[in-house]
Amino acid sequence: MKNEYKTLSIMIKNALATVAIDNGPINLLDVALITDLYNAGQQLAADNTIKVIVFESANPDFFIAHADINMIMGVSDTPQPDDKTPSMLQSLFEMYRHMPKVTIGKIQGLARGGGSEFLLALDMRFGAIGQARLAQPEVALGLIAGGGGCTRLPKLLGRGRSMEILLGCDDFDAELAERYGYINRAIPADEIDTFVNQLAERISTYPAHALASTKVLVNAAETINDDALGREYGHFYRSATRPGMKDRMAQGLEKGMQTYDVECGEINKVIDQLEPME
Repeated sequence: MKNEYKTLSIMIKNALATVAIDNGPINLLDVALITDLYNAGQQLAADNTIKVIVFESANPDFFIAHADINMIMGVSDTPQPDDKTPSMLQSLFEMYRHMPKVTIGKIQGLARGGGSEFLLALDMRFGAIGQARLAQPEVALGLIAGGGGCTRLPKLLGRGRSMEILLGCDDFDAELAERYGYINRAIPADEIDTFVNQLAERISTYPAHALASTKVLVNAAETINDDALGREYGHFYRSATRPGMKDRMAQGLEKGMQTYDVECGEINKVIDQLEPME
């Protein structure tokens, strides 16, 4: 299997593929990482020898920080959505949700915004205690969680807890995320590698047809469809293109968003410094 990616490295052992994300200081979900995730997904889906894919990070502080704000600022240059068709990013995440491989996220750093939404599209998520933090901070900036967050979280956690995550915009550590159902389990940091690897290796020994059929049935029960995602993207597009939003996002970048120190801290404190917006 080729491994010519700028932001990913892939290791294959028997029927298990481990994908390590490595994209700059904060693992930003930018065009380069999106392109690599798409190409790697196509490659892995087509390999009939692979049954399980584990996603991890080469960066101990970040799984995926969030989507590139510069990319979001460019949304206004794209065609207005029809509220029925998923966005390119939603379609990428749906590709992983539907591919006939078992997908597992091993979280040992921050996963906010699009990073959290990528994890929500995977089959399982495990977080390291004292290291993993997840959040959907979009509303604080004036956006919505438009990569599947508004659609997937209510299915996974219910209305009240989804509203707390989406509207409160706070970080959730591994233990609270587990209690809410945001992740499968919170695992001690020195045990998570062993736990996830043993689970993934065990699953990878099972018949591929049984794994694929189970995933089809669970996905069908989840009842997430293109209309729901398209409606979400329409709202995201309109939030990103409102008058003043491009300036607000530019202010955020000027105040240090997408820099290592700010992203490692409480990012909402920086957002709170932006000029008020109705």
